[in-house]
Amino acid sequence: MGILDRLAQPFLFAFDPERAHGLSIAALKTGLPVCSAPATNTKLKVSAAGLDFPNPLGIAAGYDKNAEVPDALLNLGFGFAECGTVTPKPQAGNPKPRIFRLMRDQAVINRLGFNNEGHARALSRLSARQGRGGIVGVNIGANRDSPDRIADYEEGVRTFAPVASYLSVNISSPNTSGLRALQDRESLSELLQRVMRARDEKAGQIGRSVPVFLKIAPDLSEKGLADIAEEVLDKKVDGLIVSNTTLSREGLSDASAKEAGGLSGKPLFDLSTMVLARMRNLVGPGLPIIGVGGVHSTETALEKIRAGADLVQLYTGMIFTGAGLPAQIVRDMATYADSNGLTSISEIRDSNLNAWLNRPLV
Repeated sequence: MGILDRLAQPFLFAFDPERAHGLSIAALKTGLPVCSAPATNTKLKVSAAGLDFPNPLGIAAGYDKNAEVPDALLNLGFGFAECGTVTPKPQAGNPKPRIFRLMRDQAVINRLGFNNEGHARALSRLSARQGRGGIVGVNIGANRDSPDRIADYEEGVRTFAPVASYLSVNISSPNTSGLRALQDRESLSELLQRVMRARDEKAGQIGRSVPVFLKIAPDLSEKGLADIAEEVLDKKVDGLIVSNTTLSREGLSDASAKEAGGLSGKPLFDLSTMVLARMRNLVGPGLPIIGVGGVHSTETALEKIRAGADLVQLYTGMIFTGAGLPAQIVRDMATYADSNGLTSISEIRDSNLNAWLNRPLV
């Protein structure tokens, strides 16, 4: 942890988590340099889903919910930034308090419930940054009270395809009642069919086909994972994001572990990586996968790639380590590639796949 991070962390931890999050967004909005971004290293470039990423590390959805600071996040060293989750209409989310730090476990439990300012505000901000470059994805969701949640995802595709580098379809948050049921095969088949049709129709209007990723939960059975893999391949979805937060509380020691919501942070790493390896095995080598869950260091980021990920995302790890974490990971990845004689960081992908496949899902 750098000096600035060591100074900033006690200040932010003096506030409740949601207030601290807002303060961090405000700090990034000032445009002041939080840390120095790492130099570009060609060995870290990754091509996936028709996009050329300068490095494989991204900020996961959930931090910049309303597309307020994507460029500031890229300036921290991230190779890509994912905004959202954004729903068609603004919604307040679940009652507060709804974010809990588990200090002893280096984890967070949240039950936010897709709190966001809605499509129009995010679209305005993303439209204003057009032409600046950088890979910025948009994570789309459904309003809690929507009479047709799949229609909300279709609307998300139509709204953000002109301004997003890629779209992430979030059906795996545990904090919107019934949302994860869209991962069931029959519902998923309809969802993906309608989403991909909306994408293709929009492609004819904007002159490009925006890649679509499906973000899944880690709390799935072997059969559930197999069903998702088959539907993703059948509907020609462009990629997967593995995984969202978990409902599991295994191995936690913090008093706040009893809180309801999705768990992120260090304790999620093993489960999410086992699910990642299974999805890589099921979909084969060609489909791009973004690995997320429990990444908090260079080694955990590299291990996601070894387990089958093309790209990696983090969020909670930065809460406990500081804003300098992405730049440090990217610098260390470049050093790792150089010291191991790699021409591309992608050369290590799948190198530990079998080890993760052999670990049983609980």
